[in-house]
Amino acid sequence: MDRPRLLSPSRPTGLTRRSVLGLGAAAASGLLLPGCSRGRADEPAPSEAAVFSTGNLNGVYNKFGTALCALVSEVTGMELKPIVSDGSVDNLNKVAGRKADLGFCTSDSALAAYEGTGDFSTGPLRFTALARVYDNYVHVVVPMASKASKLDDLFPSKADPNRKMVVGVGPKDSGTEIVANMILNRAKAELIQKNPELDPNKVDVIRKNLTLEEMVAAVQPRGTATRGSIDAFFWSGGVPTDPIAKLQGTIGFRLLDISAVAESIALKEFGGFLVSAIPPSQYGLASSVPTLAVPNYLIAKQNLSDSWAWWTLNTLFRRQNDLIKGTPSPGASPGTGGHPEAGALDPRSAIATMPVPLHPAAERWYRQNHI
Repeated sequence: MDRPRLLSPSRPTGLTRRSVLGLGAAAASGLLLPGCSRGRADEPAPSEAAVFSTGNLNGVYNKFGTALCALVSEVTGMELKPIVSDGSVDNLNKVAGRKADLGFCTSDSALAAYEGTGDFSTGPLRFTALARVYDNYVHVVVPMASKASKLDDLFPSKADPNRKMVVGVGPKDSGTEIVANMILNRAKAELIQKNPELDPNKVDVIRKNLTLEEMVAAVQPRGTATRGSIDAFFWSGGVPTDPIAKLQGTIGFRLLDISAVAESIALKEFGGFLVSAIPPSQYGLASSVPTLAVPNYLIAKQNLSDSWAWWTLNTLFRRQNDLIKGTPSPGASPGTGGHPEAGALDPRSAIATMPVPLHPAAERWYRQNHI
């Protein structure tokens, strides 16, 4: 698959998980390739069912998580049940609050939750990590008919000081909302700095909290309308995200280049942000689109059994091919068909979840496989 590419080097992170575990990178060559093996026969299977908090319906979190749950349930003989959620922040609260056993979240949300900052300023949350999985890519979607060609076009301008664009920013308190607000706020500040004649109190967009499915529907005109109820929307997710991809078959869409703001955030904000690009092949675009990328973590509640942690991680890598292509069966639930983002899995980078500590059983798995 044509993968999104890194456009700027990430900042040095100092002490790595690999050095903490006391094992060199050269040892990684000893890892067995992913396959259909159940792994160590002496690793006990889980003794009770568990819950996996995935993400928005039909988003990559949801599709990837549902596929992983199906495989883990098959391998262990014990149900790992996927549930729909509002994404990163919701998953962190569910996992830390022990309403879910496992979940996905973005690295910036995980850092804020673990340190008790930002949206988690009421107090830090405690949870563990199993792996860094794949990276999210920020999509800023506008209909093909939109006149907006860059991020600044969503805000009032000297030529049109009263312009008020309605922009979807994802579900309330979601990882998408966090990164959307970060991007919009920085773009707003930079626009005012470049254009001091603009009234700072009027330079903004109307931000609307909607799910992915709702944003895709709202950007499309209804009845005799010439435009949808929103002018653009943000989405932070893997590529391709199916509901967005399907828009090319209806109204068509473009992704706005947010490279300037993305670079500013990647340089100034800690949280694993990277400047990357979405290749044209992912959505039938005219060219690649620079954007902001955010790593994703697979997290677990603190007291998750060693059996669930070990078998989930083992299945993640040893059934990687099945996660990519899917293993559909008669009567299978939607989303069990796998997702291309599973191709981004790499055990050598999966250990990089700092400052979130690895679950003890996950640390043991990496040691057993010489990572």
